[in-house]
Amino acid sequence: MVTFGLTVVRHGETRYNKEKILQGQGIDEPLSQTGLHQASAAGVFLSNVRFTHVFSSDLLRAKQTAASILRKSQFSKEIAVAYDARLRERKYGVAEGRPLSDLRTMAKAAGEQCPSFTPPGGETLEEVKARSKDFFADLCSLIVKEASQEKGTERRAGNGTERSGGSFSTFLTNHCGGPECHSSSTGATEEQVANILVVSHGAYMRNWLSYFVSDLGCVLPASLTKTELSSVSPNTGISQFIVKLGNRDKIKPKIQCICLNRDDHLGDMAAENI
Repeated sequence: MVTFGLTVVRHGETRYNKEKILQGQGIDEPLSQTGLHQASAAGVFLSNVRFTHVFSSDLLRAKQTAASILRKSQFSKEIAVAYDARLRERKYGVAEGRPLSDLRTMAKAAGEQCPSFTPPGGETLEEVKARSKDFFADLCSLIVKEASQEKGTERRAGNGTERSGGSFSTFLTNHCGGPECHSSSTGATEEQVANILVVSHGAYMRNWLSYFVSDLGCVLPASLTKTELSSVSPNTGISQFIVKLGNRDKIKPKIQCICLNRDDHLGDMAAENI
């Protein structure tokens, strides 16, 4: 069994977030000053987590957020970020650059509900799910492969390797004291072979979570409400998971959600929900 930690963070606020304008993939806005402060606060919150891998959407708002988080890290400042287009926001086609209210109007005219409505030129939810599923499958394969290689190296060396500092599971003990976070004794004590940071986008993350729950049977915190489960993460909202993998490719991962869309690191800063 291979176990790793997964931390998923939404990008910080942009000007378009504040103005409730859809960005999707076609609007590549930088973070606003508020967004930069939010990203810095997320970095402080996660500063004692020893990330082994960092992945980010290749859109500017996500790249800036990932860079800001790593600047605050005690152990992961020098880690290379892998930018992956599969982590991009959902594509909204003709609705990009237009107010969110326009998307709702288009959906109503088509007799559909947001967010299931797909505007012309946009991605369906199934297409977004396919992207997230493909990314996660590759991520799991990577971790299993690296764990196997490391185990072989340790056997040849005759003893375990010593880590330079930090803990793969620090976030379980240091950042789950609030009502949003719940951890089992098994998840908190079992050694993790890796700790992954992913920086992405609101609609994408909501769709990814839906895949975790509906397809993979992700175990959720008992206090989580249906509204919280279906809500878009606030800017720099933090979600954390424990993922357990079998040693064979076709075994379905076991996933436990430790906390979802946590934003108490923001304090008095506004967090928009677009």
